[in-house]
Amino acid sequence: MPTLDLLTRDAEDLHEALNELIRVYQFRDRGHICCYDVSVTQCYALETLIKQGPLRLQVLAEEMYLDKSTASRVIDALERKGYVVRIEDLEDRRAIRVQSTASGQALYSAIRSDLIAEERVMIESLSPEARQASLMLLRQLARAAEKRCGARIISLADTSADPV
Repeated sequence: MPTLDLLTRDAEDLHEALNELIRVYQFRDRGHICCYDVSVTQCYALETLIKQGPLRLQVLAEEMYLDKSTASRVIDALERKGYVVRIEDLEDRRAIRVQSTASGQALYSAIRSDLIAEERVMIESLSPEARQASLMLLRQLARAAEKRCGARIISLADTSADPV
C-alpha cells in the first residue's frame, strides 16, 4: 500500500497548491476587475456572453453556476451600465436572450489584456517546455475535475464570493 500513501500525499499537496493558486487569483481578479467599474461576477457574465454569443438568462445562469435570480441581478447591473442588452429570441418570441454590446466587448477586451499582461510576467521566467507542460497539466486536471464532478467546466472561476 505504499503507492496509495504516496498518492494520498500527492493529492493533499495538489489540494494545497490549487487552494493557494485559486485564492491568489480570486484576490487578483477582485483587485483588477473592480477597477473597471464591474464586479468579478459581472465580468464573468460578460466573458460568457462574448465567448458563447447571446444566451437565454437561464442558460447563462447554468453556465455560471448561479441561480436565475442572481444571474438576473448581474445582467440588470450590466444592462444599466450599457454593457449588455436584452434581445428577442428568434427561436421563441416569448423568450429573450442577453448579448454583449460593443462597449461591453471593449471593456472585456481591456480587462482581458490587463490580465494577460500579468500572466505573461508571471510565466516569463519559465522555459517554453515548462510553460507547455504546465498548460497540458492544467487542462488535464480541468478535464479530470469535469469528469469527476459531472459538470461542464468553462473558463470561468467560482463566482460565489462575488454574486453581483
